[in-house]
Amino acid sequence: MKFALGLLVIITLAAVSFVSVRQGEPVAGVGVDVDLVRYMGLWYAVASIPTTFEARCAQGTTAYYALLPNGQVEVTNTCYDTAGAPSRVVGRAWVPDPRDPSKLKVSFVRLLGISFFPADYWIVDLAANYSYAVVGHLDGTFGWILSRTPTLSDDVLAGIYERLGARGYRRDQFVAIDQTRNLSKRLPAGG
Repeated sequence: MKFALGLLVIITLAAVSFVSVRQGEPVAGVGVDVDLVRYMGLWYAVASIPTTFEARCAQGTTAYYALLPNGQVEVTNTCYDTAGAPSRVVGRAWVPDPRDPSKLKVSFVRLLGISFFPADYWIVDLAANYSYAVVGHLDGTFGWILSRTPTLSDDVLAGIYERLGARGYRRDQFVAIDQTRNLSKRLPAGG
């Protein structure tokens, strides 16, 4: 199972990397105001544009970011299938240009300490208090709405979708993620 999930991630990220070079207007990141230390920790995925590597994910999707001593970020994505079985994949993210930490690269394929098939991971919207963030892809075809809590209010979501619309995303691209399993408990560090 983990091998299959990993293989899907590899194939998807390779395709995403290829497509991002060839398509559309770039989505702008939020700029140099991202404090990566504040960004670290547990995030709940509230909604996303569905991807093939998340096809098994039926509920409880989270991302946990941990800053490493070398300045890279360990990314741990966890979700649960319809039977409640967890799937977890760990990757690395880094900031190619320190002048704009809202634009990261992420890879879930590492061999001998080298990251392969990196894909763009841009923070395209971020609450001033870091209570929510939106991560997108260069061409606007990938996106995740993340929150420090399992849910966001309708008003906050409406504002996010309005700003995403101004960046070229469509509201109907996003599908709500079932966070019911996380509403009554706090996940341990690491997702």
